[in-house]
Amino acid sequence: MAAAPVGLDLTFLGHQTWHVTDGLSSVLLDPILTPAFGAGSLEFAIWPPRTVDTQGMPAPNAVVLSHEHLDHFHLPSLDLIARTVPICTGTTTPAAVTDAIEALGFTVHRLDHTRPLNIGDIEVTLYPAGARTLFWEKRVSQLLVRLAGTTGNDVFIGVDADVSDLYIEQLAQGALAPPRLAVVSNNAQTVPYGALGADNNLLPGMDGPRNRTTGIQILNGLLIDYLKPLDGVRDVALCGNGFTAPRSPHGPFLYADHQALAATANELQHLFRVHGPRPGDRLTVPAGDGPLTASRVPWVTPDPVAEKTALAALASFLDCPRRVEPTPVTPPLDKEDWETAESLVAEELPRLARELIATRTGALATSIHDYLHGPLGPHRAVLRLLDPPGRPGDVDAYTWNITGPTWDPAEPTTREEAMAVYPFGIEIYFQDLAAVFLGRAQIWDVVGGSYQGWHIGENLDSPVYALFAIYGEHQRPDLAARCYAHSLTTLGVHQETPA
Repeated sequence: MAAAPVGLDLTFLGHQTWHVTDGLSSVLLDPILTPAFGAGSLEFAIWPPRTVDTQGMPAPNAVVLSHEHLDHFHLPSLDLIARTVPICTGTTTPAAVTDAIEALGFTVHRLDHTRPLNIGDIEVTLYPAGARTLFWEKRVSQLLVRLAGTTGNDVFIGVDADVSDLYIEQLAQGALAPPRLAVVSNNAQTVPYGALGADNNLLPGMDGPRNRTTGIQILNGLLIDYLKPLDGVRDVALCGNGFTAPRSPHGPFLYADHQALAATANELQHLFRVHGPRPGDRLTVPAGDGPLTASRVPWVTPDPVAEKTALAALASFLDCPRRVEPTPVTPPLDKEDWETAESLVAEELPRLARELIATRTGALATSIHDYLHGPLGPHRAVLRLLDPPGRPGDVDAYTWNITGPTWDPAEPTTREEAMAVYPFGIEIYFQDLAAVFLGRAQIWDVVGGSYQGWHIGENLDSPVYALFAIYGEHQRPDLAARCYAHSLTTLGVHQETPA
């Protein structure tokens, strides 16, 4: 007869991947098991760098996929798992995702918050994201993990969303005790001044060192604001920020050292104990009232040489900040691809013009009537496509006419001249935008890699978030499916792609 579980072991594999076991059964959350991830032709290296020995890892009895974003859903990692393992996800995960997983040979189960997943003595409940969650994370499922039939030592894994209102309601009603451990995600992705970042604003005076998020702000957001509904939590673990962007000259993001953040947090507050696990660290939540303990597993191996090199690059950049000029992040297109790319971009521009109206960018753009030089006409934004087909170094310019709405061809100007005329601007390499339509990249890849732009208003009024709204998997599953088909093809699996 097997001994009763003595607690839950949560092993951190990097970024937001967790392996949970009670010593008898195991559940794997959002597996990124390779040194890097990506949904198209780009790869994002896990930070800190490490390798995972999937043969030495206790084999999972189930995989839980919290949502579809490329740093959580990785087909090459799923390919390393036995096809008999069930893949469980929430009710709103895009069908394109579950279709791709099934094409790989798995069975997918959709679960809601009323149907816990029971794997041996491990009980996992998937809660929907909180109502205040930003639109691109609305499909996130948050996990409550515990030993079946127990309460008081629950583990809440918040993933990338605001705390579930349903979970908060059950806590308020006393149906659940506050979690013993809360896992929160640091998704600040703060870059040094001068480096490319999604929230950079090229308008004069809108970008500078003080526009970058600081570690103090991150800790306040994660440990004070985010955890406020979880009053009574005793331990907190930090994760996220666990990758480096392709061709990043500064290496990792700022404030991605969770050990250092945890140590600072423990010096500054007394509400709970903060843990900053590194890949391979194991946190043991006891079944009883004992302390949470930490140890290491032998099947996750750090790469200290690569880590030291990347940290040296970050230190060098911080010592001598410099303006990073963007370059294309996607592989060069061949002649045949260029012809297809031209056609796809031409087909997409009318759709982009229409859908932009319904975004926060569109709402603000249509409500203003004066800019730097006086009254505005119908053209409120400019799209600058760099290095168009056959003309490296040139720019194709289109101005957004809200009376159409249409993108009207325009005479290209300098970026500075464009910023003086239009309150909103999008600057992107033609081949990178085309890669999104070809299924070689996702919008998250491009915006974080080579996009630049400007805007008036708040951060969420930026064209960046408009592009997320228009081209994210939730809105364009056809584009996501092309990326998944590309990944499946590299794995030797054929899947029909959407037209």
